[in-house]
Amino acid sequence: MQEQQLMKLEGVVTHCIFENPETGYAVFEVDAGGTDVVVSGNVGSVDNGMSVTVYGRMTTHPSYGEQFKAESCEASLPQDTAALLSYLSSGALPFIGPSTAKKLVKRFGEETLNIIAETPQQLCEIKGITPEKAETISREFHRMYGVREVVAWFARYGLNAQQAVAAYRSFGPRTVEALNQNPYLLCGDPLNLKFSQADGIAGQLNFEQGSRLRVGAGLLYAMRHNAGNGHTCLPRQKLLESTARFLRVPPEEVEQGLTELLGVGELRLRTFDGVDYIYLPDLLSAEEDIAARLGQMSAFPTEPPKTLEHDINVLEFTQGFSYAPLQREAIRLALSSRVMVLTGGPGTGKTTTVNAILGLYEAACDRVALCAPTGRAAKRLSELTGHAASTIHRLLEVDYTSGNVRFIHNEKNLLNFDVIILDEMSMVDAKLFQALLAAARYHCRIIMVGDADQLPSVGPGNVLGEILRAGVVPTVRLTEIFRQAQKSLIVQNAHRIVEGQMPQRGGKTDDFFMIESNGLACQRLVCDLVAIRLPRTYGFDPVRDIQVLCPTKVGPTGSVELNRRLQEILNPPAKGKPQLGGEQGGRILRLGDKVMQIKNDYDIPFERNGAEAGVGAYNGDLGIITGVDVDSRSVTVQMDDRTYTYSADQLAELEPAYAVTVHKSQGSEFPAVIMPVADVPARLCYRNLLYTGVTRARRLCVLAGTTATEKRMVDNVRQNMRYSGLRFLLKDAAGAGQ
Repeated sequence: MQEQQLMKLEGVVTHCIFENPETGYAVFEVDAGGTDVVVSGNVGSVDNGMSVTVYGRMTTHPSYGEQFKAESCEASLPQDTAALLSYLSSGALPFIGPSTAKKLVKRFGEETLNIIAETPQQLCEIKGITPEKAETISREFHRMYGVREVVAWFARYGLNAQQAVAAYRSFGPRTVEALNQNPYLLCGDPLNLKFSQADGIAGQLNFEQGSRLRVGAGLLYAMRHNAGNGHTCLPRQKLLESTARFLRVPPEEVEQGLTELLGVGELRLRTFDGVDYIYLPDLLSAEEDIAARLGQMSAFPTEPPKTLEHDINVLEFTQGFSYAPLQREAIRLALSSRVMVLTGGPGTGKTTTVNAILGLYEAACDRVALCAPTGRAAKRLSELTGHAASTIHRLLEVDYTSGNVRFIHNEKNLLNFDVIILDEMSMVDAKLFQALLAAARYHCRIIMVGDADQLPSVGPGNVLGEILRAGVVPTVRLTEIFRQAQKSLIVQNAHRIVEGQMPQRGGKTDDFFMIESNGLACQRLVCDLVAIRLPRTYGFDPVRDIQVLCPTKVGPTGSVELNRRLQEILNPPAKGKPQLGGEQGGRILRLGDKVMQIKNDYDIPFERNGAEAGVGAYNGDLGIITGVDVDSRSVTVQMDDRTYTYSADQLAELEPAYAVTVHKSQGSEFPAVIMPVADVPARLCYRNLLYTGVTRARRLCVLAGTTATEKRMVDNVRQNMRYSGLRFLLKDAAGAGQ
């Protein structure tokens, strides 16, 4: 923000129209020298009577007319008795209404706020204010003043009020003092700013480039950044070299910083195969807990049911077909083990095998749970098995009273299940799996089902891959493609990709084909396929049936640009069709748009059939905008059988979803998939990504792009590697249990 380019507005707050204390978003009226101006923006808490200096621009709201859109706001306490009376009468402080406010101002005059802050016991001179109430009033005043102080500090460095409020909730009344002493706290929770932002602020506060705090923060930032890329740990030497490069300090200073962090436990060291690895403590705990529990379960002696072979024969007779040898082996293993993995590609009969395991366990146990990492994966699991399935988060139940993600079911409040069948295991990250295992009863059996060739989890870890590499947990890998699936080029090509072979091209009569194209021509081709060719030829609904899956966000065939073009084509602006957004070229949310939830929101409520039914929307959930309220800047979204209302400060959680990245599509299936394989950055040209995109298609998959890009993706397996110590920890745990 460059303030010289912004307008300046000064005045007194006369009316607070709307305020969200969680985000700092507010709408209020300001008396600017006799002219009332409506101001809106993320500016922090405001109250009647406050003097404000606001920087921003005049905009025109479609319903409310002219408004001053605030970029920053400097607020000061009321300057005279009239403003003071307005402030206290507004209800800003507990136990003080208009009548009490008049008494306070009459008794203490312009010293009223000083007395509230410094000698609140004097407030008891006013009838009705007890010592307890006086203390509460003073405490709330200090909290509000503290928040404003933090907002002002943040504004000086170009940070917004929403960030300030989050920092205050985390660090408390001494936030400004803490940040002045160590601005690198901004890199960690709850803000997780880029290191360069915190480093810039530190420079303004005269921190030296080689300061101990800077080096320590750089190391922690490097570890958190790599955790965001999926790594649970890093080789010690790699961490030292990369951190020294990006901090531009000598390696010995980074070495010293690492020694200090290891000494105080902010980082941990483990050695695997003679190589030192560095962990963040929570990720080491996650992998150690997983290894200990799975190692224990794998070594636990179990006896298969005496009637198992007879029960399998009865299932085959009832269903009218026989299980393949590997399917039968998997069923036996599931019924005679405490833990197992069932893996295999498309068309190999995983669902048939899971249904058999489920049927046999339900006959023997009362309490069997089916779950998956995402809502769409859970819905698909439920459709395939005919049994209720939930997300792991809903199974564990999120505790909404804490600031961090915590689960109601944990090691002190165990889940009441005898068997848990967990599908789409490749998507489960280390911390989520740790939480599930911690909440499982000691005797509970865990059946993990997944495709190891798909992309690993978005969160840190490669749990399924590491379990398979360790060779400790009993595993069956289904490899036979069944006759019906052999007719599908989608299935055949998925297996060809895994084996490093180029997919067959196919034609109009096949369920898979490729069309050569590149650049803007490829963008036009994808739009034409979605809007005209596939609906006309196959009868697909362009919004509900067809999904464009992009390897990348950027470029002419990236998800951002394709979303913009497809929105223009499939849901153009029209009279009577309300929309929000679009300022300075930003994204638009329009009635009828296909949208995706892009982050986990554990406490947004949803309705079913008009009645409140629960809370929570999860990263990757898809829906259609069924209502737009321009006045309140809110939208209503239908996601399967759930209806959500997103308020103004929640809209950032939604993005148009005519095109999404392959990573965001994990756990989902779509009737038709179009995947552009042109202009893909080299770092995203890898086999897992192509395979995952192709296997999201149920009835039709179309690749649009170049053979050269397709070949680079098929040939490249190196990009899938993640640093993790889980396989080593699993082997150690299994050895200790023998």
